[in-house]
Amino acid sequence: MAVIPVALAGREYEVRIARGLIDRIGEEAGQFLRKKRVPVVTDTNVATFWRRALEDALEDSGHEAAWHVVDPGEGAKSWQGLEALTDWLLAEGVERGDHVVALGGGVVGDLTGFACAVLKRGCGFVQIPTTLLAQVDSSVGGKTAINTGAGKNLIGAFHQPSLVLADLSVLETLPPREMRAGYAEVLKYGILGDAEFFSWLESMGPRVLARDAEPLEMAVASSVAAKARIVAEDERETTGVRALLNLGHTFGHALEAETGFSDTLLHGEAVAMGMVLAARYSARRGEISNEDAERVARAVANAGLPSELSELGLKCDGQKLADHMLHDKKMDAGTLPFILLKGIGEAYFAKDVELSDIAAFLDEQLKA
Repeated sequence: MAVIPVALAGREYEVRIARGLIDRIGEEAGQFLRKKRVPVVTDTNVATFWRRALEDALEDSGHEAAWHVVDPGEGAKSWQGLEALTDWLLAEGVERGDHVVALGGGVVGDLTGFACAVLKRGCGFVQIPTTLLAQVDSSVGGKTAINTGAGKNLIGAFHQPSLVLADLSVLETLPPREMRAGYAEVLKYGILGDAEFFSWLESMGPRVLARDAEPLEMAVASSVAAKARIVAEDERETTGVRALLNLGHTFGHALEAETGFSDTLLHGEAVAMGMVLAARYSARRGEISNEDAERVARAVANAGLPSELSELGLKCDGQKLADHMLHDKKMDAGTLPFILLKGIGEAYFAKDVELSDIAAFLDEQLKA
């Protein structure tokens, strides 16, 4: 088992990575399960495969599960979804010293984490991420949020989990498309800050996607360790270091908005395309070579992820995509910083980007 500490000022929690962690939840998370009845939040897809396993494991440790099951997809991350969850937690008698278990992907983790952030001004939660994307990204670092009509993740809070159990067994039931979407975030850690890891993924990526045990654990552990280092340095994204984790996301969120935050384009697919665009835009500015930009594009394409904007079938122009960026959370005093590249493994915070130039660049990519 790999154990990655997330060291924050005055507190620390662990991300444990191994197979079979759900079956050992009493042993792994027992210190956080104060009451016999344990509130668990999941979605209908995850419940199909893992509800019984978690119920049995909790029963073996003297507990019982109380379930709040939401519909899968971004629609659950809404004001209505938050209200339903917090009302249920209050009806369950959850106190500030209790912990809620979030069994699911990023949507379940975001919704549960935000509910726990605001319930009685804060209670604890344990993350059991069930997608590769959630294991390497959204379950670590404490960002929680819901969506609104204005955009994605615009209402939220920083609220760290007490423990993350990344059970690699659950990835066996993950659809291939979801596996590829999560792999985009794995690639991100190499592209933004670890050229050696990126090179390893260029050769070992197929085995990671095939869920080979050793490469998969290494990919997840390396990704979590990279994020943990960044979060420890800049927990609340105040110094600009944590913002590097947004590589590909400004472009990606615009693509998600244009496709209605739907299954037309999954978050990881949008981020993958966004990283290609960030690399190509960096090359357009003369900051990285065209060769490095195309290495990024090839790594994305070889993983079965979208790498050409013109192939997405979007019915818009570059200006409309740029307009979506005006709702980005990183907007500050009317300007929008971009995460760009000076090389593979060397991302930086660019504050001199004009959205008009982004619109022109996106028009070029749409016609390529």
